[in-house]
Amino acid sequence: MPGRLPHGDEPRERAAALADNRRAIEEAAALGTDTLVLVSGGLPSGSKDLRAARERIADALAELGPYAGEHGVRLAVEPLHPMYASDRCVVSTLAQALDLAERFPAHQVGVTVDTYHLWWDDRAPEQIARAGAGGRIHTFQLADWTTPLPEGVLNGRGQIGDGAIDMREWRGYVESAGYTGPIEVELFNEGLWARDGRAVLAETAERFVAHVIR
Repeated sequence: MPGRLPHGDEPRERAAALADNRRAIEEAAALGTDTLVLVSGGLPSGSKDLRAARERIADALAELGPYAGEHGVRLAVEPLHPMYASDRCVVSTLAQALDLAERFPAHQVGVTVDTYHLWWDDRAPEQIARAGAGGRIHTFQLADWTTPLPEGVLNGRGQIGDGAIDMREWRGYVESAGYTGPIEVELFNEGLWARDGRAVLAETAERFVAHVIR
């Protein structure tokens, strides 16, 4: 399940965001899932201070981590591609996500490894090993990076095998780090959504075998 961390300065906005995340934790527990993926949000209005924005994320995790732990839910901080830093996610690298997560117990806060957002980072493999050593890889997501990106980058994730990412290599990174959990294929793509869902599901399964397993 996804959630969004509070990042603004306004007390009412922050309180509302924390309450929303508590509800998301409760919903995750009710649904029987053990992980809530968190996107941090962009810069507060009028701010240019990325470091301060990331510290606000740490403050939120300090409140939400224990609450999640009480409900049997782990929080997974997801770094997004740097192009999202201003308006959607100030956490851009796996190293930044781990710097936040490692302030808290691993059963409360870990990270998401998403190929779409991390494939460009040559430090990502060593950070995946770091995350695995600490038991902090809570989710692993696959989507390809196609060029040129479709209009609307948020929904520009490509079908496995259509882009620049070596999926087998990334599977190898997380497995070498000790990850044994589910592998999610995350296809936010309006072109794929417009097709017959059964056909897309069958294609995705075929691509998964061809580009991830074999």
